[in-house]
Amino acid sequence: MRIVQICLISLTLLATGCSWVKFPGVHKVVIQQGNIVDQEMIDKLRPGMTKSQVRFVLGTPLVADTFNQSRWDYFYSLKASDGKMTQEQMTIFFDKDDKLERMSGDYLPSTAVPRSEQ
Repeated sequence: MRIVQICLISLTLLATGCSWVKFPGVHKVVIQQGNIVDQEMIDKLRPGMTKSQVRFVLGTPLVADTFNQSRWDYFYSLKASDGKMTQEQMTIFFDKDDKLERMSGDYLPSTAVPRSEQ
């Protein structure tokens, strides 16, 4: 009986210390960080919008550089429970009058003409 208890305790400690052991029904946490930015939000942006208007549409930027107030960076990452990683990035640029000048990143406005058609 004592040997069975020792074996069970050893197996339990071994199994809980191994991350490769997959237990059915165990919940995996989805890790989400940053600002969710989608195509619909980007389509609402127009050149000449103020910083407060852009903040209303996209939310507060994840990174607002202290030394360069004319650039806002929006990052989003999602690590799914299956280990798949998704990352998206948008950078918004303002002119000297704090008006939206241009943007770059994973999304473009739907009204933008692709460079090959120009």
